[in-house]
Amino acid sequence: MNLLKPLIRVSFITTFSRVLGFIRDNIIARTFGASIMTDAFFVAFKLSNFLRRIFAEGACYQIFLPILSEYKCFFDIKEIKTFISRAFGLLIIILIIIIFFGLLLAPWIIRIAVPGFDNISEKFDTTVLLFRIMIPYILLISLASFMGATLNTWNFFLVPAFIPIFLNISMIGFMLCSKYLYLCTPIVGLSWSVFVGGLLQCIYCLPFLKKVNLLVCPTVNLHDNRIHRICRSAGLMLVAVLSNQISLTINTIFASFLPDGSISWIYYADRIIELPIGIFGVTLTTVLLPCLSRFIAIGSSVEYFNLINWGLKLCCVLSFPSAVILGVLSKPLIITLFQYGKFSGFDVLMTQYSVIAYSIGLPGLILTKVLTAGFYSRHDIQTPIRMIIITVVFSQFINMMFIHILKHVAFACSISLGAWLNAGLLFWQFKKKYLFRLSSGWLHFLCKLVIALCFMYIAIFFMQLLIYGNGEGWVINHMFYRLLKIISILILGISSYLAILKLLGFRVKDFFWFHRDTTN
Repeated sequence: MNLLKPLIRVSFITTFSRVLGFIRDNIIARTFGASIMTDAFFVAFKLSNFLRRIFAEGACYQIFLPILSEYKCFFDIKEIKTFISRAFGLLIIILIIIIFFGLLLAPWIIRIAVPGFDNISEKFDTTVLLFRIMIPYILLISLASFMGATLNTWNFFLVPAFIPIFLNISMIGFMLCSKYLYLCTPIVGLSWSVFVGGLLQCIYCLPFLKKVNLLVCPTVNLHDNRIHRICRSAGLMLVAVLSNQISLTINTIFASFLPDGSISWIYYADRIIELPIGIFGVTLTTVLLPCLSRFIAIGSSVEYFNLINWGLKLCCVLSFPSAVILGVLSKPLIITLFQYGKFSGFDVLMTQYSVIAYSIGLPGLILTKVLTAGFYSRHDIQTPIRMIIITVVFSQFINMMFIHILKHVAFACSISLGAWLNAGLLFWQFKKKYLFRLSSGWLHFLCKLVIALCFMYIAIFFMQLLIYGNGEGWVINHMFYRLLKIISILILGISSYLAILKLLGFRVKDFFWFHRDTTN
């Protein structure tokens, strides 16, 4: 199969999901602005996502998927179904225990996560309530991710890509119908819509698992050596994810002492930067990890290193122009997406500073995902853990040095600088441990890329000046016209980038990467 085709298809689906996410956030911004209620909701939502990253993205994708890919090469379908069933049961038991303690200890968790909220009773009580409503979502999204990882292993890449869409649909649907619902306040109802979205995500995956004859009932067998293997890897993965998430939690603790709205500004900037990360970084990892794991299982080192080179080149082609676009068009993008209703011009400015700081580290963030997939496919979790710990210490040092000067922008700066440090350390370790070498022509490739980026920057910068001058015109336009103008600028910028690349000798066929799946 040509891996570029599923990559493009998954990217389109992810783009659609992210667009829905922006519509969701636009409605939240229009309805609530940046306030005490949004700060409470985003903290509760972030804590739920903290658990999601540990179990859904960490345990399911980065541990279970490589092991399942290996077993797919050597075991029959009956043994594979037994393994999936027992792994499924273990995941459910662990999550039920965590949810129980999360509900019980919610006030203490909020005090630790955002101690600044403890001085404002309304803010604290609301956050506790919203967290208790949303924490069961972690069970639902983890089960959906578990099923999605299984489908990805069987090359059903498109089906799992649709999973995030159901959460956005649920939240958007609630907010559009909230005026007709009188059972709860809007912010509480929005939290319940997160739970409903998770339920829809789970139900959606079931028929596709049945189609590939992998729909099994969860069972428990703690004496299975394969389950022991998952548990050992999960312990290491927990350290890796916790190290990264502890850094984000510390950021939230610091932000809780900053002026009201700071957490919301950070959240809206995160949402913008997550668009290219989701479309390119997550999509690349989704397509790469099953294939890399399969090559390691069958001992095909040449194919493995060729695929890593392919992923890194594609990462550079996609991430660097994304960083330029976000840096140059940060203000118009924020105005177009969020400046409606209670979201003020000051909120735009504060969010813009964070987006610009994030854009500097965007290529590093995406490169890190590709390199990390290379380690996880080899079941090497220790190396990324060490690099993450170094990065976390470095990022928090930057925060402590600059938070008094840069306020909430310090967090984006520390994440960007940390991303480049992490990418550099991972690349160095990959070369050192596995004797990885870049393919020939990388310097020539990067020079062409820089030339194309310069032309794209010039095109976007002058097109923006031509349309709106000092930028005031963005605010007075209706949303439809804002979108029309920003899309026009994006089309011009991307077209100029692709045209220069073509003139410099780039061809789409250069990025085709064929893989013949010989497993069952």
